[in-house]
Amino acid sequence: MCWSATADLVAGTAVSTVGVVCLVQAARRPRDLPVAALPLLLGIHQIIESVVWRGDGGTGAATTAWAVIALPLLALWVPVAVLCAAPQNAHRRLLVPLAAGVATSAALAYCLATRTVTAEIHGHAVGYAFGLTYPEPVVAGYLVATIGSLLLSGDRGLVLFGVLVAVGAAVSVALWRREYISTWCALAAVCSVVLLGWVRRRRPAARRPSGRGLRGA
Repeated sequence: MCWSATADLVAGTAVSTVGVVCLVQAARRPRDLPVAALPLLLGIHQIIESVVWRGDGGTGAATTAWAVIALPLLALWVPVAVLCAAPQNAHRRLLVPLAAGVATSAALAYCLATRTVTAEIHGHAVGYAFGLTYPEPVVAGYLVATIGSLLLSGDRGLVLFGVLVAVGAAVSVALWRREYISTWCALAAVCSVVLLGWVRRRRPAARRPSGRGLRGA
């Protein structure tokens, strides 16, 4: 979420571009592709919200698309992506956030299928509501699935990413609740750069020529 339609569009385009670069960089490591795709997914998410801004909120297709990505999709995508990229010795403990992600995603998908999502502009922030019946366990499951999977990944870069997301999200939510300004777009941009660095560090090292067969030509 950003503080205006223009900010969302510009930030979303920039983050999407970083996401495409991440995918290209991760092409030789298929198991890293789901994590590398996160910046592209976040960028598209922000571009969709720019449409919500321009429509002055409401209950249109853009509002529903925003909720689908933010809620059930990310709740499942993040733990699956982390499980794919994490070292083998971390897989057993990552089953906990994966199970939380499956349950949370299913609950959120059911809510979105049976309720109408509404977006409302509050100053420089957008609020979304869809009448979640039991918000506390769902929010807890969402946090375990997303931030929890990153912190338990056993990969230094992903753990750092998880800490950054946790701190940044707490600040963003605090500002959003006071209707000051939505800063999630800035967090998404920083996270995208961090993930780009992670992808580049994970690239297979180029093989050097051995030099054999080059002498005495």
